[in-house]
Amino acid sequence: MKIILRSGAATAAIGVGLSLAVLPAVPAGAAAAIRVPCNDITALKNAINRANASANAGRIVLASHCTYSLTAPDNADDGLPEITGDVTITGRDTTIRRAPSATQDFRIFHVVSGGTLTLNSITVSGGRLSLADTMGGGIANTNGTLNLNRSIIRGNEASQGGGVHNFGGRLNLDRTTVERNTNTTVGATAGGGVFNTDSGTMKMRGGSLINNRSPIGNGGGLENIRQATAHLNSVSVRGNTALLGGGIRQTQRGVLRLTSSTVSNNVAVSGAGLSNLDSTATLMRSLVTRNTAINNGGGIDNPPPSRVTLIDSKVIRNTPDNCSPAGSVPGCTNPDPANAVTLPAPQLPAPATESKSRR
Repeated sequence: MKIILRSGAATAAIGVGLSLAVLPAVPAGAAAAIRVPCNDITALKNAINRANASANAGRIVLASHCTYSLTAPDNADDGLPEITGDVTITGRDTTIRRAPSATQDFRIFHVVSGGTLTLNSITVSGGRLSLADTMGGGIANTNGTLNLNRSIIRGNEASQGGGVHNFGGRLNLDRTTVERNTNTTVGATAGGGVFNTDSGTMKMRGGSLINNRSPIGNGGGLENIRQATAHLNSVSVRGNTALLGGGIRQTQRGVLRLTSSTVSNNVAVSGAGLSNLDSTATLMRSLVTRNTAINNGGGIDNPPPSRVTLIDSKVIRNTPDNCSPAGSVPGCTNPDPANAVTLPAPQLPAPATESKSRR
């Protein structure tokens, strides 16, 4: 659907008790887990349909160290059935991907309104929606709940939210990496890694937003827009590129809070670390450093009436300046121009030559 996770009797008894104590609790009345053989796509789709229909949380266990390759979509835009119920999919070094040989474009997962998807130790990769105004190359969450635990969202593509698109829903990432996702080079593009919009809430604890790209758009790592809220705790945002907001860009009354996080080595025309427009950002015990802008806001670009608050945080060693306009971020100072070293303007990576099929 298109839309605009020893020996001895006594000793043995104690050992068994300890082992059971560390297993995850299973809710009373929960259905037995559905186990899916390695790369059995039909069984995977059937398992999702069964989990969707379950009166309790539907649990699916995938094969360890296995890649499930989707060669064709299940519906118009999604590789797997839409998530309409409460579905948990658990793997171990397990990948679900759009196969390199697939001839049609599709994302991997779509959580619709009221649905909940939890992915545990799963890599989602290769999702691709190459046309303009497409959303969520890896996963789209539309007014639902998406939980990503110890997972990886890698190498996906869409116009908005190359990795993940969260429209008005709840997005929770725990020790999860979003890397090497990209926006298309057509249409209104933003959020190479994650696009959080329309009062959506994003909470990320641990993990990283790394090397995501928005070649002709904004928010290389994260685009936070339209009264959306993003809380990043102990997160690394690095190596991302975009026109505005190489690491993070927010606008239209977005609310951002960074705690014990680092924004580094991002590149943009303006606002290489953070581009903050008509929005509010609070940085607590965080660091913005070694980001490079071609024009201004090497660390933070914060035009009025936007507001950035630094609490035990530093914005240092960014090029050509730390914060722009000068004085717009209390506690952020720029180097003395008389002692500044002039560096050549960095070049954004050239967009890849477009040779993608059109649907």
